[in-house]
Amino acid sequence: MDAKRVIHKKKGKRRLRPSTVIARALIVLAVTLLMLLIALYGVMLILTHGPSESAKRLFVMSVKETSAGGFLADMCLSRAEIDTILAEKAAAVEQMQNTEQNTGLISIGDRNDDDPGASKDNDGDEAIVSGAETVAAGEGIRVEKVSGGTYNGVMMIVDDPSRVFVGIPDAYGENAKGLSLKRLIEKYGAIGGTNAGGFDDPGGMGNGGIPKGAVIKDGELKYGSADGSYSMVGIDGDGILHVGTMSPNAALAAGVRDAVCFGPALIINGTPCNAGGSLSGGFNPRTAIGQRSDGTILMLVINGRSIGSLGATLDDLVSVMLDYGAVNASNLDGGASSLMMYDGETMNNSAYVYGERILPNAILVK
Repeated sequence: MDAKRVIHKKKGKRRLRPSTVIARALIVLAVTLLMLLIALYGVMLILTHGPSESAKRLFVMSVKETSAGGFLADMCLSRAEIDTILAEKAAAVEQMQNTEQNTGLISIGDRNDDDPGASKDNDGDEAIVSGAETVAAGEGIRVEKVSGGTYNGVMMIVDDPSRVFVGIPDAYGENAKGLSLKRLIEKYGAIGGTNAGGFDDPGGMGNGGIPKGAVIKDGELKYGSADGSYSMVGIDGDGILHVGTMSPNAALAAGVRDAVCFGPALIINGTPCNAGGSLSGGFNPRTAIGQRSDGTILMLVINGRSIGSLGATLDDLVSVMLDYGAVNASNLDGGASSLMMYDGETMNNSAYVYGERILPNAILVK
């Protein structure tokens, strides 16, 4: 009797088929994913319908500044509510963008030791901003760490503005494709650079072949309408940075040799563009460029969308640029495109999960 029971028990033990194991694992994964999505949606509802209006605005602007995540705001708020928030930002941004620049405020090579970070040689040990840590340096170039309450990143300081220029791929158009920052650096034999202008980016999968706005290279309009009104960032033949709203024709008439389109301007003629109201923006990875009164070019990249660095607002960029003594400065394309390279090394943590973004142009340093 005991032997029969043992045999019966042995016969009753059935091994699960591989397909059953896989099916159960997939069910567990699906349930876990569903729970995470429900939790995420709950957090979004708290942000958009909770007591904090500032949290709502930051959430909307953060996701609406992305190519792939903008729909998240639409899941929680009506189109009218979203449009109201974005209109408030646009009103503050437009306030100073048409200000005419006073190029006389820039005196190339005229260094004043009382200016923030003034130094004749960036190879020295003295930080450009007090307490900043240097992560890389070369002849006339220094890369320092920057940080704030919700962000960290790097600032590249270039003594000689004539070394700074725009790099572009061979062609633009529907059948064209941009280049990664690394490839653009290699193409022009540059020592480093950052991403620059915006581009068509449906679903976050754009290939950099179609820039947003205009592109000027070596005094020639390479893309865009000559009479169009764009938020532009350009460098003229004297090494002076031009920022704000202008047409390519106006930029070329002002002697601009290289330019890309993005914005808004952050500082014009020493006046912060948020002096009359917050530029705001959400917490995101950021790229920006500025110039001090002695001509020194400032190239900033902020990390974002990570535990160590949530990201920066446009007002944060203004603060950093002011700390570094910028007279003129502008926001550039950010998000997953934000990247800085120097001397063969990547200086920041890219938010792009698929490697390097393919770009329509870049700000490069000889």
